[in-house]
Amino acid sequence: MIHKLLVMLLVLLAGSANAQFGNPAAGGATDIVILKRADQLEGLQSGTEEIKKLTGNVELLHKNTLMFCDQAVQNLTTNVIEAYGNVRLIQGDTLSVKGDTLFYYGATRQANVTGRTVVLKDRKMTLTTRRLDYDMANGIAHYPVKGRIVDRENILTSREGYYNTRTKLFTFHENVKLVNPQYTLTADSLLYNSLSKIATFQGPTKIVSKEGTLLAKDGDYNTVSRLSNFQRRATIETEKYTLTGDTLFGNNANDYYTARGNVVLFAKGDQTILTGDFGRYNRKAGVARMIGHALVKSISRSDTLFMRADTLWSFELPNPKYKKGKTNTDSTYRRLIGQRNVLVFKNDLQSKCDSIVYETADSTIYFFKDPIVWSTNYQMEGDSITALMKNNRIHKMLLRGHSFVISQDTLLNFNQVKGRTLTSYFAYDKKSDRSDIDHVVVEGNGESLYFAVDDNNKMVGMNRVLCSKMTIRFADRKVNKISFYGQPDSKLVPPQELKDADKQLDGFNWRMAEKPTKARILGLPEPTTPASATVLSAKTVTKAAAAVSPEASATTKREVPLNESKMKGLIRKTTSNTVETAPVKEAVSVNKPAPVPTVEPKKEIEKLKPATVSEKKVQRVDSLSTETSKNTITKPALRTTPTPVEESDLEKELNKKPVRKTGN
Repeated sequence: MIHKLLVMLLVLLAGSANAQFGNPAAGGATDIVILKRADQLEGLQSGTEEIKKLTGNVELLHKNTLMFCDQAVQNLTTNVIEAYGNVRLIQGDTLSVKGDTLFYYGATRQANVTGRTVVLKDRKMTLTTRRLDYDMANGIAHYPVKGRIVDRENILTSREGYYNTRTKLFTFHENVKLVNPQYTLTADSLLYNSLSKIATFQGPTKIVSKEGTLLAKDGDYNTVSRLSNFQRRATIETEKYTLTGDTLFGNNANDYYTARGNVVLFAKGDQTILTGDFGRYNRKAGVARMIGHALVKSISRSDTLFMRADTLWSFELPNPKYKKGKTNTDSTYRRLIGQRNVLVFKNDLQSKCDSIVYETADSTIYFFKDPIVWSTNYQMEGDSITALMKNNRIHKMLLRGHSFVISQDTLLNFNQVKGRTLTSYFAYDKKSDRSDIDHVVVEGNGESLYFAVDDNNKMVGMNRVLCSKMTIRFADRKVNKISFYGQPDSKLVPPQELKDADKQLDGFNWRMAEKPTKARILGLPEPTTPASATVLSAKTVTKAAAAVSPEASATTKREVPLNESKMKGLIRKTTSNTVETAPVKEAVSVNKPAPVPTVEPKKEIEKLKPATVSEKKVQRVDSLSTETSKNTITKPALRTTPTPVEESDLEKELNKKPVRKTGN
């Protein structure tokens, strides 16, 4: 027994000597793998190569790497180790590799480990695969088959990958998937630093979380802080929004994102789209901001609203009309705000102003600071304008302070209405699929100027009326009836007496050239528009603008009377101070006015006052003549052309220009 032990000791010493003084061609004496222990050693000879067979608790050492296995074959000539069974590699005090089979090349320090389960552990990271090629000289581990990496925060899988044990950087290829308790990342390729926990990708990448989905092609993502920096057209999609930009910076932890370059923010609920050069979106607060060619599109089946501004805001607010259990009402509504250089285009409404607020809850638009609105054939201005929508169509418009409405007829004349407060009501026509003005109510310092046209499209004259309150009703875009309240002061000027200075009310400013178009708002080339496009059709003002009645001769079709006695015969008293115009044909058919009871003017004016308007707001205008009754109005002569005769004193008084204040 002692003899056998001595023989084995001599063999081990010989092997150790060979390991230390082996063939220099194998990489030098210092590169030879050292056998530290084995239960059994058997020397083999294969041609010129010297081989040892090691069995039982084999332990080998090369450089700073220890190798353990159940059985090994060591080629002393080529410095190659073949190890089988419970293979382990330990490098330093941080990295270890386990497997079933090991081929180790001492000259290049290359270790190829295979097995049903190959595990590489490095500090707090574990890599599991079925094959691992480990370049110990450069610290690069490569798994050419599917692998799985687990650390404290993430689980990563891929079809192929590399791991740099020095920089702690992983490179994944094909079917990359990173699973975190808060999100899941999938990509074609991915770089992952196990120290900084930052994932870098250069290919189609998708990150899905309970907050939403991120789509990008290039960028960085911190898997711990959830900060992202995406390039090459990235998108964040949530349950309610989609945000896209050439670059996208985000913080998934607090749902805050910024985007640059061709930014598009799409709100799914109400089909609203915001675009611009730079955008910010806070998902938790429900606030979005867009600057640089900022544009909003509010899409609907009936019409789409386009709005451009230097800065656009979108606020998602709790809907006061929402009740739990109701499926036809959203829990939130949107408020859109435009600041500076605002342009609005809608089929039935166009606008230009400095600031705008659009409340989608009640479909109301507020225009501020030098607002101007165009709707159908009308231009409307005021210190502030409020437009109320119904079924996404213009329904009502309120002009406050220095209100002014202008329209142009086929003869290029401008019909005008102004006052302190002006309210326009619109009616939707299903046949023509458009909203037109139904009637207009003017309150406070009301003035109107419009040109009467006969059936042959010839101007009869220009009517100018001053009144504390008036109502103008329309039919098919034509004036149908006008009501004046509070002793109107009016005058019809024949065409031959018209002067250019008389054709405009104070504050007149025709700004049709500034009217926004859809192409202008979208930044597209504008089509050539014929000059006639800004002129009203002949049918719009031909009959209606010339409409008068016996009660309204002082407003639309009043002619110069022949003499005092004839004028006195045309005077009669009315039942109230309300003056309404009727079609011309009816006025001409009446030869004599029917007498009516006299009504005290003051009491009748009180009846006509709105409940919210105080008596101080109803400002009376001087009567037509100091010699006529305050309750009376004149009937026009039946001829369209007056006979040139010398005017009486009464005629001179009637033909005086009304005295009125400038402005509203």
